[in-house]
Amino acid sequence: MAEKQKIGELRSMTVDDLQKQLEESRQALFNLRFRLATKQLVNNRELPKTKKKIARILTLLREKELVVSHEAE
Repeated sequence: MAEKQKIGELRSMTVDDLQKQLEESRQALFNLRFRLATKQLVNNRELPKTKKKIARILTLLREKELVVSHEAE
């Protein structure tokens, strides 16, 4: 379900791509939680992996935001 992406691959993405990836990851997390609640989730490790992916994406978005604001100064 949650494919592993290297941080370099995520860094090379544009902000729009990262936003799309973030939305997809949040939807995947929702689906995983739903499957967990209904006892259909086979691999419990998918939940923390997806959460970490979301955190990585949010961190990269924040880094890009800071770079833009720093360049504007």
